[in-house]
Amino acid sequence: MRHYRRGMSNYPKIPEDQYQKLKFQMRGQYMAILNVFKCYGLNPYVEDAIEECVKVAENFAMAVRGKDKPIHILDKPKRRATE
Repeated sequence: MRHYRRGMSNYPKIPEDQYQKLKFQMRGQYMAILNVFKCYGLNPYVEDAIEECVKVAENFAMAVRGKDKPIHILDKPKRRATE
């Protein structure tokens, strides 16, 4: 098992199947949180937002393990659905 070092912490790299399971669970939590916005025809925007949140979370996780990569995925705010 590979380990990543960050400060005084040691982060083991988990197996791919465990990683995919955790990623699935994270996506489910985002769905539960953002479910309140699935109204007035906004469902497609919520689905896109969930996927983008997952990407940001993955980038963040890599950054805290020491990977030199920015966590952001957007250069500017997205347009509002009503624009």
